[in-house]
Formats: sequence, structure tokens, C-alpha cells
Amino acid sequence: MARIELDHIRHAYGPNPKSDADYALKEVHHTWEDGGAYALLGPSGCGKTTLLNIISGLIHPSHGRILFNGQDVTGLSTQERNIAQVFQFPVIYDTMTVYDNLAFPLRNRGVAAADVDRKVRETLDMIDLASWANRKARGLTADQKQKISLGRGLVRSDVNAILFDEPLTVIDPHMKWVLRSQLKELHRRFGFTMVYVTHDQTEALTFAQKVVVMYEGEIVQIGTPHELFERPKHTFVGYFIGSPGMNVVPVEIEGSKARFGGQVIELPGTQQSAAKGRMELGIRPEYVRLGREGMPVSIAKIEDIGRHKIVRARLEGQEIAAILPEDEDVPADPHIRFDTKGINVYADSWRVALGG
Repeated sequence: MARIELDHIRHAYGPNPKSDADYALKEVHHTWEDGGAYALLGPSGCGKTTLLNIISGLIHPSHGRILFNGQDVTGLSTQERNIAQVFQFPVIYDTMTVYDNLAFPLRNRGVAAADVDRKVRETLDMIDLASWANRKARGLTADQKQKISLGRGLVRSDVNAILFDEPLTVIDPHMKWVLRSQLKELHRRFGFTMVYVTHDQTEALTFAQKVVVMYEGEIVQIGTPHELFERPKHTFVGYFIGSPGMNVVPVEIEGSKARFGGQVIELPGTQQSAAKGRMELGIRPEYVRLGREGMPVSIAKIEDIGRHKIVRARLEGQEIAAILPEDEDVPADPHIRFDTKGINVYADSWRVALGG
């Protein structure tokens, strides 16, 4: 396995980039630990696949270096980097059997026949294709073909890293959950360095030890699912993680208080830095308390989703989402309070520290 160092990586698809706007991938300077399970999470076009393909060697970066365990591999091919990559759509050998598709990369590397058989059968069991081992891949369904692609990435134990580019797109929802669980189990057992690209927060949060959130060509936060939920470093992280996402409202900060229209909101501390710019308060719906005390609101909509209710209210002309237990009623004269432990403050979209 490999420790992956991204040394001031930038990439532009066009010639002679002159500004940040010309770069599909703005400067990335991070180290991902040997044996880590990382998810690259973000919307379409944010640079996830570009970064993945730079790591794999399919793209040579415009600037910067890639190092595996301290060795500069920037000029090496995917094969020389010893990378396994699984793509969004199945890439398989239609004329081979399922068994031979998985055996091919091992045989190609001169692995002993007994070890090939053991690894292939172990992987076939893992992806639930053991009963299809002797079938030609041509006649399989799209999700079965993608499981073969996954299997080919998982069957090798000598790789520096396994890279997944939205690999569950064509797989049905139940099988997505099964395969995510199997990937996590594989990571626990063998400690592969895994990088998994997705725009699906559920996939990212349930698969990865660390989630790398990307936005407009840059990494805005790397953290555990808990860190991303409780302390989003950027308002985009708060918006993108969670369902519904974090409420963000414009405020004026005065010591340990925030003013929002005619309302005054107590903060969990005083702003420590000298941050200037557009100030905003962020709070997740889970920390918005609905009752008969606090700031008066009007109810716009109530969504009953079974386990709980999502209440859409308006406060000072701004929509605020709150999550209410399924068996709790909405008051006739509704008010809301913000639980201070869930409050984050942002200056020009970036979180600032509160203390005291």
C-alpha cells in the first residue's frame, strides 16, 4: 500500500492558464496516509475525477508532483504506479468467463495457479458471483458486469492503491449497500489504500474513514463524517452534507451575540479572529428547537418522512429547516431556538473560531 502525497498539484485542460478560473483543479497540497480509506465527495464538475486520474497516472498534472511513499511517480504510467482503478461504467472482457476476468490480472503478473484460484474464488464470494463463475461475461446484466469490474480491482493484493470512480452508478440500491459494506470489510481485513469518488453523500459517509469534500476545483475540507457534520469548515460543506443541509443566515456579530434582522442569537463564544467580510451563522436542522418560546416563525411546509418531520419555517423572511420527532406536534404559535452547541459562524463562507 502507499502513502499518497499531492505536492502542490494544479491542472488545466486548456493551454497557458493565467488565473484560477482557467484551472479545473486548483492547488491541492495534502498527504493521504498509507492504508487510509478516502472518499472524494462533491458535485459534478468540481474536480473529483480529474484528481483521481492524476493519482492514477491517466492525467499528467499541469503543475506539482505525485509521490507514493516518498517516491516521485509523476512521470510514471498507471501500470508502473501499480494502481487498480474501477470506473463508473463496466470495463470487462466480454468473451471471457467471469472467473477468467478476475484471474486475468493475476495471471498477467505471474501469480501461481493455486494462489490465483484462491484469490478469485474468495473475491467471487465477496461480490456474490460465485455461481456465475463459468458464465461468459457477455450475457450478464449491467450491475453484474460492474461487480466484475469491482472484483478485478479487489482481487490483487499487491497494489499501491485501489481507485474507484463512482463505481456503484449502475448498481441497484440494495446491492449498493451490500457492496459498500463489503468494501469496508475488505479495507479492515487487508488495509488497502482506497480512494472512492462519488457525488452521493451516503456512499461517502458510510464508506470512508476520511471524506475529502471538493468544491469548484479545490478541497474545502478533509474530515471524518462526524467532523463534517458538526463543524463544517465551509458553508458549502454544511449545505452539501446532511438532508436537509445546514441553515445559513446573514448576521452581524457583536461580541458573543449575532443579530439577524430584529432577532438576537446567543453564540457559544466570542469570535476569536479578526475575520472580516460577509458574516453568516450556520446551524443544522437537528439543532433547531421548535416550541412556544424563542423567535417567532411562520410555518411554510411540513414534510413527514416517517422517522421524523422536516418543518420548513420562515424567520425574518429567511427559510429555516427544523427536524422534529415523528410524534411531536407543531405548536399553533410556533417559535424556534438555536441550540448553541450546533452554531457555527462564517466569514466569507469560511468558518471562524469562537472561544471564551
